[in-house]
Amino acid sequence: MRDHTILGTAKILAAVVLSVPGLPRLKEWAYAGVVINMTGAAASQAAMNHRSIGDLIAPAAFAGLAILSWALRPPTRRL
Repeated sequence: MRDHTILGTAKILAAVVLSVPGLPRLKEWAYAGVVINMTGAAASQAAMNHRSIGDLIAPAAFAGLAILSWALRPPTRRL
């Protein structure tokens, strides 16, 4: 149960950091955390041989969106 609490708290904090203006260094860490979390979730689903491809696509898609958002941010928001 504690793992879910820690991950849930981390996801909420990442969403807050990514939503507020400024904080470029924290945003880099938040993007990294989201990508690591989502790719880990996709890898876990693949390792467990789940029959539903949707179980694998959802976290992979969120990881892809996070990478896309990071890559396409304006130059003024980069370190």
